Amino acid sequence: MELKLADYKSDLAPDWCPGCGDYGILSALQMALFKLGIEPSRAVLVSGIGCSAKTVHYAATYGIHTLHGRGLPVAQGVKLANPELTVVAMAGDGDGMGIGAGHFVGVGRRNIDMLYLIFNNEVYGMTKGQASPTLELGAQPKSLARPNVQAKVNPLMLAFAAGFTFIARGYAYDVKNLARLIQQGIEHKGLAMIDILQPCPTYNNLHTREWFAPRVYDVNAEGYDPKVPREMSDAERAERMGRFTVLATEWGERIPTGVFWQAELPTFEERLGGFLPGYPDQAPATRPTGAEAERLRSLMQGHRVGG
Repeated sequence: MELKLADYKSDLAPDWCPGCGDYGILSALQMALFKLGIEPSRAVLVSGIGCSAKTVHYAATYGIHTLHGRGLPVAQGVKLANPELTVVAMAGDGDGMGIGAGHFVGVGRRNIDMLYLIFNNEVYGMTKGQASPTLELGAQPKSLARPNVQAKVNPLMLAFAAGFTFIARGYAYDVKNLARLIQQGIEHKGLAMIDILQPCPTYNNLHTREWFAPRVYDVNAEGYDPKVPREMSDAERAERMGRFTVLATEWGERIPTGVFWQAELPTFEERLGGFLPGYPDQAPATRPTGAEAERLRSLMQGHRVGG
């Protein structure tokens, strides 16, 4: 049966606030899955808690709505149990960069073949707009009684330090380019992260749709090549890291989007295959159980006796 974009949409109507960037992210994700031809039954979305977490209910794929900050451990378990699945984990900036930050660093060490989306609006939108870890020092959106007293976390720099092999930034209202980034992140063999900037029309009156519009630009369209060679001299590595750092920290009159870093390294699944016989072809979720396992075991025993 030929897939249609509508096949990725559930019967539930999203209930986000009007103008929320989550609508654009949901659309971009559905478009990416459709363009890749991934059957809805072969995709799993995993979320934590927050406005972004509702996304799993609005896509007609498998979805797991987990605990606050705990989406990544569950997503890793799904992918390692059945590497044939397309796994996309997602979290808000508070969920992912706050309570889930330790898991963010941990997953970076493994290079599991999956995608992580950060819905970044700089506030805790579900709980009345408190400052999230990505809100800059001194900023005071209308939801705060006082200016923010903590420095912000930069998801791009943290992903680089942790070891993510695909690092990108998208913008929720640029749905076409965001779908392209999500598609590239899914196709990448290894751990991918996309930091998605989005307005929160209810609580963040500083970085609105009108504020972002003249500032965001596509670095790849301007000729930036994010691909990192496997073999580099120290000078080449320093130059590459310097270019990445400039882009990852640029903020103000110009805000870059696109793919900033893409490296090819062995995935965690490939590493496990080095000492787990049969993995990942014979992953835990694809191994027969119960009566079928007993039947195969009997056949194997009979083969050994007869052979």
